[in-house]
Amino acid sequence: MDMMNIGLVALLCAMTAFIANLSASVFHDGIRPILPQLVEGHMTRRDAGSVAFGLSIGFVASVGISFTLSTGLLNPWLLFLPTDILGVMIASHWLAALAGGLWGILVVTSLSGVNAVLTGLPIDALGALGELGTPVMTAFALFPLLAIFYQFGWKAGAIAAAVVLLSRLLTIQFTAIYPESIQIFVGMLMLVGTAVHKDINDKRNGITPPDMSGMHSLFDERTKRIMKHLPLLAATGSLIAIVANAGIFAGSEVSIYALADAYKLTDPIEKEAAMQQVALSEFMRGLGFVPLIATTALATGVYGVVGMTFVFVVGYLSPNIPVAAVLGGLTICVEVFLLRKIGHFLEQFPSIRNASDNIRNSMNTLMEFSLLIGGVLAVMKMGATTGLTIFTMLFFLNEVMGRPILKIAAPAVAAILTGVVLNVLYMFGLFSV
Repeated sequence: MDMMNIGLVALLCAMTAFIANLSASVFHDGIRPILPQLVEGHMTRRDAGSVAFGLSIGFVASVGISFTLSTGLLNPWLLFLPTDILGVMIASHWLAALAGGLWGILVVTSLSGVNAVLTGLPIDALGALGELGTPVMTAFALFPLLAIFYQFGWKAGAIAAAVVLLSRLLTIQFTAIYPESIQIFVGMLMLVGTAVHKDINDKRNGITPPDMSGMHSLFDERTKRIMKHLPLLAATGSLIAIVANAGIFAGSEVSIYALADAYKLTDPIEKEAAMQQVALSEFMRGLGFVPLIATTALATGVYGVVGMTFVFVVGYLSPNIPVAAVLGGLTICVEVFLLRKIGHFLEQFPSIRNASDNIRNSMNTLMEFSLLIGGVLAVMKMGATTGLTIFTMLFFLNEVMGRPILKIAAPAVAAILTGVVLNVLYMFGLFSV
């Protein structure tokens, strides 16, 4: 990684640690509710830092590291969860920023060494890990459908499944568009339509959403606090869009493997189409997280480091870094200005608010499912059925040990360890390519 990219990542990590220290924003949604207690003096930095560490370290050690090793791309779990911890724990603003910057430098400078070790092994584990992402986009495109099953039952889900499958077949038959893009679009339309239809029927039957007017004064106070930090939040949004545009950073589990594949394409037209597909999937994922991010921000006065995640889309699609910087900052500003309106809208349609939880659960379920399949494909490429045997042992060892490695990261970790084991066996003459 060149010096410019190292500098960008260091600056980004310094900024995210700095604003975490101000309790202006953090990446981990679970940390945000405790920060008002820190601001109001009801919790010490040491206690808040301990909570942040406990909530985050598992994601850093599993999701963050494994995703980066298997794709070569940086990700928010690896960069921002440690800066959350540093920012919350360290008392001084500037020391927090310095510690964050040093973390960013450490991460990017260690990548080349790790990659050199992995690529120098007799069995190419790193190349095979590219298979991890093969099923991701196809499976992820079904998240609105699975959310309909979860929220509205099997009958509504069966109808939606038929429509989604038909849309896929027609897209393949008559267009050159990625069918997954249409599947997500059609699925989201059906999910939102079903939710709105239910709420309208509930109102006709005299079932009204809970009165939230008593919370409006608190929401207004919290919104003012977010507005106070808007310049810093916008600057962070600009930096995130820049690193995403530079091709060294992926915003989510949805985009990271698809981006790694897109960056390998040499045909400009194919690459552009792949990037648009990635951006659409990231955009749809962002829509699913809007209710969670908006309501938590209104309740706590603490925003998300990546906002509502639309800065990733801006970064992927911008033609160059200056444009990405401007649009990234503007995106965060627009999100913050719309916070109260989003809150009022969600008060009127509780089924859409509830759909957010089902969307997130669906995304997690499908990502776990697809990465498990991808892990199987990767280890079969490394070591055929012997690789699968080792992978299966490692995967279920994690299960019976109570999942010390998070389920979403377990396939990637097991695949990496399988590559290491196969190479050790090869060196002892117990396994041959």
